[in-house]
Order: sequence, then structure tokens, then C-alpha cells
Amino acid sequence: MSKTYPIAVIGGDGTGPEVVAEGIKVLEVVADKFDLKFDWHYFDFGGERYLKTGEVLPDSAIDELSKFKAIYLGAIGHPDVKPGILEKGILLRLRFALEQYINLRPIKLYPGVESPLRDKGPEDIDFVVVRENNEGLYLGAGGIFKKGTAQEVAIQESINTRFGVERCLRYAFEYTRKRNKKKMLTLCGKTNVLTFAFGLWERAFHEIGAKDYDDIMRDYAHVDATCMWMVKNPEYFDVIVTDNMFGDIITDLGAMIQGGMGIAAGGNINPEGTSMFEPIGGSAPKYTGQGKINPLAAISAGQMMLEFLGEEAAAELLEEAVMKACRELKSLSAGKMGYTTSEVGDLVAGYVAE
Repeated sequence: MSKTYPIAVIGGDGTGPEVVAEGIKVLEVVADKFDLKFDWHYFDFGGERYLKTGEVLPDSAIDELSKFKAIYLGAIGHPDVKPGILEKGILLRLRFALEQYINLRPIKLYPGVESPLRDKGPEDIDFVVVRENNEGLYLGAGGIFKKGTAQEVAIQESINTRFGVERCLRYAFEYTRKRNKKKMLTLCGKTNVLTFAFGLWERAFHEIGAKDYDDIMRDYAHVDATCMWMVKNPEYFDVIVTDNMFGDIITDLGAMIQGGMGIAAGGNINPEGTSMFEPIGGSAPKYTGQGKINPLAAISAGQMMLEFLGEEAAAELLEEAVMKACRELKSLSAGKMGYTTSEVGDLVAGYVAE
């Protein structure tokens, strides 16, 4: 009897619905091959709904979405909606309300994909960033005084709790152990300047590691050095763990060295609850409806979702199919692939079916 997975789908804005459609197309082929069934439930949260109703995310949505093990997200961001309204009202609210306290970003260069690092290949670029996803500067603590005057004061505070830091670190240690490659976890921080916040991170890192993960080598790098080494010596890293702000920055750098936003996928993880998977490249509204956008990042987000659901064999096969498709494309950039959006989905689906 087929195993059924109810999945919430938020196509979102711009090209989001297009790339999610290709991901679903491919996942249906995966399901047939592995005797699985996906029960897709569609939600219209995004810019168009907001412009029509003035509603970003109704309170009932959190309860409804929490009933699903996974959410498959296209993109959020509409050119006619002021920046921050949808991002905070949908993305950040879901991350916080559903306690998706891990943002997981594999940085992996596939064969046939060109990296801007001319002397680095797939054997050099293969690491993972574990980003704390519920605390730090993104909590929005602070305020503005005398706004619009010459004496304006703006304060944005980074909130780090031992509870939040420790659960992120434990996830990262466990992930490093399961990945079983170099078995090295690098803490990325700024202990020489941000002594309060990263003093907590560093103490917890070594206390937890020494007590419960003595099989994992512990490493530390300042965030500026991390960025430098990601470009100069990406092969050095295995798993990196860091806070919300630094994680946001270094994962975009990671996307570039793995070939660009066209292949970069991420997961917002609650290990015990509802997790959300998405391409990280944004809604790209200028390409909406043109069939030019690359769906591989969304398809790879589907692969991450399969892995999260425990369907590791299916996830592995889908990743292999994406790798084969990468060799066929002229470029990962929108409009330069040599294929339409739908044709790239067909290409991956065909490799899965083989």
C-alpha cells in the first residue's frame, strides 16, 4: 500500500508558481517509482491575495499549515507590495510560528555546472550551512527615536538565548555526524567584537561538543574569514553553524560558488514539526509567465523535502536526476538555459523515470 504524504503548497509570487509546478511534476514521477503518494493542498498566500484583500496571512493559516509535515514554497515578493510586508508577514511569521528554528543550506557544486571559482570543482565545493532561524537580529527587537530628524536613533538588537542556541548547535552536531564526511563542525561567529552574543555561542558550542559529541572535530572561524575561505578554500569546510544574520549572508555567497541561484535550495526545519522547503532565488517577477526561469532550485527543494520525510532513496535518485540535467543545460541563468522552464522539468522527470 502506498505511503501518503499530505503537503501544503504555497506557489507565492512571480515565477514561484511556475517552478513549484515543475517540482510537483517531477515529484509525481518519483512517487510512481517508489510507491508513494503526495496529497497536495494549495494555498494562495502572497502578493496578489494581499493586494485584493489587504490580508497577508490570516491567523487561521498557522493552525491549518501546522497540520502538514511539510510546506512546498515557490517564492514570496511582489513588485507592487512594499518590501518587508510579505517577507515579514509570511516568511518570517511562518518560520517563527511553526518553530522552524533551522535554516538548512547545502552548498554543492554539481558536475557540469560552472562556478566563478575557476580552479575549483565538485570535489572542492560540498559543504552545508546550518543557520539558526528563529532568533538574532531577525526578531525585530529595538526601535526608532526621533524618526526623520537629524537626531534620529535606530536600534536593532540581536536576541540569543541559551535554549535557542543550544538546539541549533545540537542539530548541527547531529547533522555532521549523520553526514559522516570530515566530521568537522565549524562555528562561524565574531567573538572578538560581538563578545556577548558569540560568547554564548562559543561557550555552548564547546560545552555541548565536549560532553556529547567528542567524535566531531570542533572548529571556529570569524565570519569575515569564513567568507574569505569559502572563496579561497571551500574544500576546507564540512558543516558550518552560525546565527541568523551571518547565516543569511554566507549562504548567498555559497549559492554563487555552487553555480548561482538557479540551483540553490533551502529548508526551514522544525525536526519535530512542520518544515518548509523553497528555492532561495526569490520571485523574479520580470520573468513571470515567460518560461525562462530555471526550476532546478525548486526541484532540489523537493529533493530536500523527500530527505526530510525519510524517503532517502527517493531523494538520492532525484538528486542524481538533477545532476544529469545540469549537464544538458547551456547555463543555469534564466533565459540562457537552452530549454524552457517546463522542458527542464521534463528533462529531470525523464531521468527519474529511467
